[in-house]
Amino acid sequence: MKKNKKILYIGNDNSARTGYVNTMETLSSLLTKEGYKITRSSTKVNKALRLLDMCGATIKHGRKSDYIFIDTFSSLNFYFAFTISQLARLFSIKYIPILHGGNLPSRIKRSKRMSNMIFKNSYKNISPSNYLKQAFEEQGYEVGHIPNVLEIDQYKFKKREDLKPRLLWVRAFKHLYNPLLAIEVINNLKKEFSEVKLCMVGPVIDDSFKKTQQKVKEYGMTDDVEYTGTLSKEVWVKRSEEFDIFINTTNFDNTPVSVMEAMALGLPVVSTNVGGMPFLIENNVDGMLVEKENAEEMTNAIKKLLKTDSTALVDKARSKAESFGWEQVKTKWFEILD
Repeated sequence: MKKNKKILYIGNDNSARTGYVNTMETLSSLLTKEGYKITRSSTKVNKALRLLDMCGATIKHGRKSDYIFIDTFSSLNFYFAFTISQLARLFSIKYIPILHGGNLPSRIKRSKRMSNMIFKNSYKNISPSNYLKQAFEEQGYEVGHIPNVLEIDQYKFKKREDLKPRLLWVRAFKHLYNPLLAIEVINNLKKEFSEVKLCMVGPVIDDSFKKTQQKVKEYGMTDDVEYTGTLSKEVWVKRSEEFDIFINTTNFDNTPVSVMEAMALGLPVVSTNVGGMPFLIENNVDGMLVEKENAEEMTNAIKKLLKTDSTALVDKARSKAESFGWEQVKTKWFEILD
């Protein structure tokens, strides 16, 4: 392996500010340990300044780099990815879009011309999920699959012998992720289990947080729900030991790292069956999948976990999580970069 290859990584470099270690931070750190030279952009919060900073980094560092990684999402960031990809083409730099976001398939259909300019001219397109790989291939794009990385040694597997209705939810408070569904579920569970608890970990993005709080008060469950705000990975992983079931309530999704982490920690996962989730979880084998916005179905899935032996399910989930470890994933990156 050539150890001195240089990579410019373009994305939302916000780990230092938020305390949350994102995929950009994780992948950059691991590749650096392997000898690659990584420059990242951008840490800017203001979106206009972020784009300018990304463009400046591409002009300054891109021509000295062997590759440019571009984190690519479906919303405003899509235009950032378009801009940087076209700069890379102008300077004849190999660029690699890394695909994120469960709504990206609809974006490439709506913005076909721009999508062709990005993804037909890239050195490689990389998807962390088979869901996005399949969706892109259906639209005529060549895509390789390299899963998001878990530093598996950081996730201590806990064997939970007697499950209690102690639920953990880790996501941003955003309508897309449907936090209100979690409240409906615990309200249903309260009718049968008096000791229900829910911990909700994540930043506030929109007014779904206020609506969640209002619904909790309406149901008289203020003592049953905890909001922690954003927690570092180390802190929420430690807190996870207090809980027995992980719920993922989103209406759209790709392959959320938080779900992969829950699988590694021995938390049985109940998730909505959307986007990339059926590519990550095999229903009733290494997790449970339910229809989105269906509180009754999610409630019943949780009840099933509480009343049956989940040992085989969580063991298989842990085995799958181990396949996302760096030792398994890094050779796929080396094949592309070297």
